[in-house]
Amino acid sequence: MKTEIRQTKDGSATLYVPELNEHYHSVNGALQESLHVFIRAGLEFAWQNQPEINILEVGFGTGLNALLTLQQTLLLKKNIFYHTLEKYPLTLELINQMHFEQFILNPELLDYLGPLHRAPWNEAVNLTPEFTLLKSEADLQTYLFPMEHYHLIYFDAFAPEKQPELWTDAIFLNLYNALKINGCLVSYCAKGSFKRSLKAAGFTVEALPGPPGKREMTRALKR
Repeated sequence: MKTEIRQTKDGSATLYVPELNEHYHSVNGALQESLHVFIRAGLEFAWQNQPEINILEVGFGTGLNALLTLQQTLLLKKNIFYHTLEKYPLTLELINQMHFEQFILNPELLDYLGPLHRAPWNEAVNLTPEFTLLKSEADLQTYLFPMEHYHLIYFDAFAPEKQPELWTDAIFLNLYNALKINGCLVSYCAKGSFKRSLKAAGFTVEALPGPPGKREMTRALKR
């Protein structure tokens, strides 16, 4: 799909898809959204008292969530197996044009941006001793997940009104089955239809304060 680079309100860059009239991240702040939804509400919650965790990300996109997750392993030296699904991989050339160095101010972390995107698809790669990456070029609708394997799911697909086929009861039942007991799923989305699908799958749903520009986000727990 054709994409255009756009600046967001916190100075970080995102991509815009004219075909869908949709952005990859919040226009109120791509970096702030990723930190708020996936790192603080997701990762920091999920790996309490856990020496290592398995993460599933739906939507690798620009690699921002993966990069920020890797940063946490550099700080805390905890182990993460990071499995990400992406149907439409982006090129490293496009990523370089986004100028991550203008909003990721940790030079050590920036060194991993290229390796994240150059890592081969469908093959597990150790980017650091604490961070193993598996990128699957795959469709969420048909992918077969292992049962009770993940501690945490980053659900970062395009919005329900843009790609409704990725927000169905069947999808969330599959993701529920892929989670370990006491695992959780986090998403920027707070739509009622999304929450109803999560509850139908068996999740306990929490409404949390959202990132800048959004009143709420969602965390769903497998009890």
